[in-house]
Order: sequence, then structure tokens, then C-alpha cells
Amino acid sequence: MRHRVIAMTVLLAGVTYLDRIAIGVLAPQIRKDLGLSMQQMSMVFFVFSVAYGVFEVPTAAWADRIGARSVVTRIVLWWSLFTIATAGAWNYISMLVIRFLFGAGEAGAWPSVGRVYSRWIPARERGKTQGVFFAGAHLAGAITPGIVYWLLRYMEWRMVFVVFGILGMLWALSWWLWFRDEPRDKAGTSPEEVKLIESGRGLAVNAHGNWKVVFKNPSVIWLCVSHFANTYGTFFVMTWMPTYLKEGRGMSTEHVVIFAGLPMLFAVPADLAGGWTTDYVTRRLGLSWGRAGVAGASYFTAMLAMFFGAAAPDPHISGVLLALAYGLSMFSLGAAFSFCIDIGKENSAVMTATMNTAGQVGGALSPVVLAWVVQNTGNWTLPLYIMSGLYLCAVMAWWMIGRQVRDTVIDGQH
Repeated sequence: MRHRVIAMTVLLAGVTYLDRIAIGVLAPQIRKDLGLSMQQMSMVFFVFSVAYGVFEVPTAAWADRIGARSVVTRIVLWWSLFTIATAGAWNYISMLVIRFLFGAGEAGAWPSVGRVYSRWIPARERGKTQGVFFAGAHLAGAITPGIVYWLLRYMEWRMVFVVFGILGMLWALSWWLWFRDEPRDKAGTSPEEVKLIESGRGLAVNAHGNWKVVFKNPSVIWLCVSHFANTYGTFFVMTWMPTYLKEGRGMSTEHVVIFAGLPMLFAVPADLAGGWTTDYVTRRLGLSWGRAGVAGASYFTAMLAMFFGAAAPDPHISGVLLALAYGLSMFSLGAAFSFCIDIGKENSAVMTATMNTAGQVGGALSPVVLAWVVQNTGNWTLPLYIMSGLYLCAVMAWWMIGRQVRDTVIDGQH
């Protein structure tokens, strides 16, 4: 039954990325139709991230308190409605308002999934589970540009948002009818599986969170530094990368369709391998190496790939290296999100949300900084060097976390 729960959350991850990636791919059509400048479009991306960040922790605290079934249903219904509402935007201000409300509604989605996994997944399976979850998200992100361009053959950009919004609403209805917060409350879960989960998750039945405890943990600040860098790079991929390849590198539209989805495609095996690796190393060497060591190594290699991708003279080589950098940074996600559950326990959603909020700050700044740099310098390379430097900061952050958890014991894992 827990594998079916994972499957439902993977579908959620896919719908999430379907909606997020679509606006980046459709940005040229939206800018033309609404008469938006590059800076104005960057603000549309920006307000989504601001709203997402502001409402992330409160929504996660709500999920820790009352459960993920109700909260996730509300989240997905809300963002699906505002995905559809995006189709009705008629000018710059209306688009800003709609995307702000979209971000406010979507906030807390992935931290609430962390809450689901804290109840349904034994500690020894958390890395692999997170890897599968993010692989689903990134697979959806990889194919979204192709889906969007295919749909544009038959409809205008506004109807694309309507189609994606309807998919989200169907998922929300299915989730509400099928899911239960505790394994023992879900019909069809065998007593043997309930025992396996509850004995291996390190959490009491029906435990409720106290969000204030999260901010006393010394690892929180370094998780935030790391995820700031991660999401900064992610929002480049989701927002400006297609434009970068076309306008900054002179790539043809046919090749942009392929290379814009390549980072997400590379992320899929990285997610799966990263999740398996963090569980394997944690079982043998403990949390310091299994979570911090794996994440730090992924960011170090991502830093190198981003640096050389920015410097590469050929646009196709650059596109491959940037996609590789993104995939390598995603190798860390199984470790990072599992670590939030490891140390968050009954506050898993808030711990994840705190890390994710810092990520949203990075996500909010990423498109704005790139637009400002390009408009004022005409230099498309400098923003990529900034991302490389941020990945180096993430390496240092995980080194600090490794030192702090060296003697920590969680569910038998040091």
C-alpha cells in the first residue's frame, strides 16, 4: 500500500511541474499577447516565488497539525483553479495578481508530501522514495516543453493552462477519496505492513507537530543555504533557459524544444540514483556521510559542470553541460528531503517547508537577477557563473551539516 501512496505523490509531482514549466515555455507568447517586457515577465515569475515562500511554513504547520489528506487536497484544488485563471489574464497587473495567488495556493505542497512520507515510509526507504518522487516531477518537466508545443498546434496559450488545471482538479478529487493520513486507517493495508511502517519510521501514531522546535535545530540554516542555491538554479531552468538558448546562444527553435527539456530529463536518473545512494551510504556510514556527504558531492560536481557550461563556446555543448549541472544538483534531493524527515520527525512538513522557503527566495531572485544582468550588460554568461558560485556555497553548507550530525542517532542510524 505504501508503494501506491508513493505512486499518487509521484503523479502530484508531475502535475506540479507540468504547471510550473508551462509558463516558462509559453513566456514568448504571453509577452507578445499581453505586451510585456522581459523585466515585467521576470516579475510574473518573481511574485509566484514570493507568495510561495510567504505561505510555505504556515501551510506546512497546518499539515503537521491536521494531516496531509485535507491540506494537500486544498492545495491542489487552489492551484488548479489559478492555473485555469492564468488563461484569463488580460494585462500585466492581472497576470501579477493571478500568479501571486497561484503561488500562495501551491505553497506547502511538497512539505506536505514530506509529512505523508514521515507517516508512510520507514526511515531506511526514505531516500529511494524521495528519489522516485522527484524523478516523477522532473520527468514531467522534461516532457512538458514538447507537450506544450504540441498543444499549441491546436489551441492558443490560454487553453493550455485550462487543460493543465483540469488535470490537477482530477488528481485532487482522487486523493481526497483514496488517501488516509495513517497507514492503519487505510483500508487494504495489511497488519504486517502497518507494523513494518510504524516500527521503522521513528514516529508515534497520530503524533502532532510543534513548529517552534524546528528553528532550534542548528542544521536548519545550512539546509536553507543549500536549498537557496538549488532552487536558484531550478528557476533558471523553468523560466529563462529556453530564452537563454534561443536569444543568448542563437539556438534554433527546433533545438530549443529538445534542450529546454534536457535538464529535467537528466534529473530523472539523478533523482533515482541519488535516492538509492543516500539510503545505501546512510545504512553503512551514517547520516553524516549518507546525507551530507552525498549532497555535498553532488553540488561540487554540479558547480564544475555549470562553470564549464557557461564558458563553452558551442551552444549545444553548453546546453548539455547546463543540463548535466542541473541533474547533478538534483542528485542531492533524496538526501536533503530525507534529512528533513530524519531530524524533523513530527515536524517534518515544517522542517521541509523552512528549507523550501529559503529555496523560494532563491527562486524569486533567479529570474529577476538574470533579467537585470542581461538588460544592463547584455551578458548572458555572468548569471551562469553566479549559479556556479552558489553551488559552491551549497558544498560548504553540507560540510557544516556533516559536522553537526556526526554523532546523531536516528532510528538506529548514526
